[in-house]
Amino acid sequence: MRKLIRYLLPFLVSTSASAAGLPDFCQAMEHMGGRYTVCSFDPAKSNIRLYQWNHVSGKPYGSFEALSSALWRQHSFVTFAMNGGMYHRDLSPVGLHIENGVETNAISTGGGWGNFHMQPNGVFFMEGKKAGVLETSAYLNANMKPDFATQSGPMLVIDGKLHPRFLPESDSLNTRNGVGVSGDGIVHFAISENAVRFYDFATLFRDRLHTQNALYLDGSISSVDIPAAKRRDWWHPMGPIIAVVDRVPD
Repeated sequence: MRKLIRYLLPFLVSTSASAAGLPDFCQAMEHMGGRYTVCSFDPAKSNIRLYQWNHVSGKPYGSFEALSSALWRQHSFVTFAMNGGMYHRDLSPVGLHIENGVETNAISTGGGWGNFHMQPNGVFFMEGKKAGVLETSAYLNANMKPDFATQSGPMLVIDGKLHPRFLPESDSLNTRNGVGVSGDGIVHFAISENAVRFYDFATLFRDRLHTQNALYLDGSISSVDIPAAKRRDWWHPMGPIIAVVDRVPD
């Protein structure tokens, strides 16, 4: 136990030189009147995973705390986590969910109401040590078999262009979080610290993070867990969780 505590100590206190107290994989950004926390990872070096169902308890994790506790018992720990897609009242995913190569929820191509069905929506996926975001039809056409995947919507950026339904003068403001992958393969997770428009949020990914494709994950329940910054949001129970996980050396 003492060995685990000594190893984790750097992650339990702030390691950042920034005024925001963020670790070196995160940065505070301002863009078009919005304040954001952006955390970026190289999937070739970081273990980016998706979690939804706790197979030991037989229930959805539902929170960062529950996931962290379960991983701790496996001598693993969370470096970063974020709510990872939309879900039903029972916390099950609305669309595609793949975990460790196993599809636990099928992809959704039907219509409906709400942000998820603001077409086109899309998929964030991990395949080996590479990550990507694709619009749903492009994902299906690619006939992929990823290790991890989550479907959400709407797409924020599609092949370098903003979603066609986003309006620069919209009065729909909300906290928002999303994910995109830049040309160098780096995965960028962003969460707004104040209420922002879809349009402004999308331009953050296109113009500042240089992602050709980016995906909206959710709005009012947007939450992030950054242990090194002593931050763990807890607004609502959540469904899928995207986490960057490390393992304590033996």
